[in-house]
Amino acid sequence: MGSNLTPQADLELALADSSATDALGAALARTFPGAADGFAAVYFTGDLGAGKTTCVRSFLRALGVTGPVHSPTYTLIETYRLPTLTCVHVDLYRLQGPLEVSELGLRDFLSAGWLLLVEWPEKGLSALPKADLKVTLTYAGAGRLVRLQPASLRGGTWVNDLRQDARFISYVSNLT
Repeated sequence: MGSNLTPQADLELALADSSATDALGAALARTFPGAADGFAAVYFTGDLGAGKTTCVRSFLRALGVTGPVHSPTYTLIETYRLPTLTCVHVDLYRLQGPLEVSELGLRDFLSAGWLLLVEWPEKGLSALPKADLKVTLTYAGAGRLVRLQPASLRGGTWVNDLRQDARFISYVSNLT
């Protein structure tokens, strides 16, 4: 893992249930290329109930967060400090636009060793840093479809490594 290829094409997968969404979050953590050389940002989009928070929660757990992982729907920001990484989970659902997003002070989190996980980024795109990876979850019957779009070299490496994560790919393939 950790290849330095240019960004790859999007990766689209079917997720049969919430366990598959949890598996996606864990796989994203396993293949995370790190943020030692700068902050990383991931955008999570999709309708209400599509699995954004479920995916982020399993991602954080797999990175090593052991305490409660709260949805930041009302607090807007939850921060989780790990030994070599600080994760900031942001939910912009209740905000009305870029001005309110800029008032959150997210620029304070844009340095090496920080990972920004943003739900509902469309609420304030001009006030957000560029994403490395965009994760879109949509309904597909009882399951979900996920589209992973690399938006930077780091994101391209991440998606490429996820494609090679046999544990996750075989799990998803066995469910569909």
